[in-house]
Amino acid sequence: MTIAADVERLQERLGDASTDRLLSTVLKDIFPGRVAVVSSFGAESAVLLHFVATIDRATPVLFIDTGRHFPETLRFRDQLTAHLGLSDVRSVGPTAEEIAAFDADASRATWDPDGCCAFRKTAPLHRALEGFDAWISGRKGFQSPTRFGLPPFEADGERVKINPLAHWSADMLAAYSATHRLPRHPLVGQGFASIGCAPCTSAVRPGEDPRAGRWRGVDKTECGIHPPTADLLVGK
Repeated sequence: MTIAADVERLQERLGDASTDRLLSTVLKDIFPGRVAVVSSFGAESAVLLHFVATIDRATPVLFIDTGRHFPETLRFRDQLTAHLGLSDVRSVGPTAEEIAAFDADASRATWDPDGCCAFRKTAPLHRALEGFDAWISGRKGFQSPTRFGLPPFEADGERVKINPLAHWSADMLAAYSATHRLPRHPLVGQGFASIGCAPCTSAVRPGEDPRAGRWRGVDKTECGIHPPTADLLVGK
C-alpha cells in the first residue's frame, strides 16, 4: 500500500476524531514505537506536548537545535520537558563539520536563509527521522495563509505526517493552556507569536498573522520542513 493510500485511510478513520483520540490511536495502535513528535519548543508547543505526555511520556520528541535559537527557547525546552515528565527528548542539529563548511561566520541567515534552513534544520531532521514511519507536527491552519486548510494527515515522502492540532484556533490553545496551567515561552510576553531562530524571528505587530515575524522582509514563509498547504492540495 502506498503512503498516499495510508494517508487517505487515516483521514477517513481519524480525520474528524478528537485530538486525544487521534493521538492515542496513532501512538498506541497504528505506529507504536515508530512515530516521533517534532517540536520547536516555541510559542504554542506546550499544548501538543501535554497531550503526548498524557498518553506516553516516553514518546520520542525531536528538537532541532540549529545553534541559532534564542537562549530563552533552550531554557523553555528544559523547563517544559521537566514539567511534563517527557523522558525521550532528543536534540538534533547540524554537525560541527557542516557548520564550518556552510556557515563558519554565522552570517548565512542574512544572505541565504533558505540555505541556512536547509543544513541547520531540514538535513538534521531527515537524519533523525530515519527508522520512523510517521512524525507528528504542531502546525495549525490559522497560523498563516500558507497553512490554511491544513489536513490532519499528509504524505511526507516515505512517511506519514500527522497534524493533530490542524483545526485548533488560537482561543482553543489559550483555553487549554490555562486549564492545564502550562508554562509559557518567555518571549510570548514580548510579542513573539511564532518563535524560530533568533536571526530570523521578530515580534508580531497588532493585526498581523502569528507567523508574520518569521523571515520578515524576505520572500520566505516556511523553513523547508513543511511545504505550504497549497502545494499539498495540488499534489506537488
